[in-house]
Amino acid sequence: MSEQLTLSAEARDRAGKGASRALRREGRVPAVIYGMNEEPLSIHVEEKLLNKLLGTGHFFNSVIMVEVNGKTVRTLPKDVAFHPVSDRPLHADFLRVSEHATVHVNVPVRFENEDASPGLKKGGVLNVVRHDVELIVDAAEIPEDVVVDLTGFEVGDSIHISAVTLPKGAKTAIDDRDFTLATIVAPSALKSAGTEAEAEAEGE
Repeated sequence: MSEQLTLSAEARDRAGKGASRALRREGRVPAVIYGMNEEPLSIHVEEKLLNKLLGTGHFFNSVIMVEVNGKTVRTLPKDVAFHPVSDRPLHADFLRVSEHATVHVNVPVRFENEDASPGLKKGGVLNVVRHDVELIVDAAEIPEDVVVDLTGFEVGDSIHISAVTLPKGAKTAIDDRDFTLATIVAPSALKSAGTEAEAEAEGE
């Protein structure tokens, strides 16, 4: 299960671009907490701490406990805007969630047992179609990743979501088709060799 992360914040008195710029100069990032039919709460957080959480690799599929003025708010990160040049975080959005709320989260896909795939052992290449999957899941049971077992897959095989055992209680947001997560393709060298052989055969 994805871990719960904590983020200290302070309430923001002033809104507007000028106030936001002043906060960023002080190493703070303006943010807002919204949802659950409550008034949006303007806050600011320490840029270094936000970057540290972003660096965990599972920031967007973790519950973030935001501590504001002695109160803790259970949230799910929804968006972080970054500077187009420096990549510094400019603004963050957090959605309030109750402990067992049903939430939509994008969860990374992790592939394992590559050694047990005959197609990869023959030199095939894993072509990842989806690096994450949108799941509908209990906020207290968000998985860290979706594991895809590559055992037995051959060159030319497609790995669909139906081949994956989803964490208990989770279902995919796309429920109208058996979408592809990855394919195992022949390496380009083998492909081109095959094409040449076909061309020679046709020329005979």
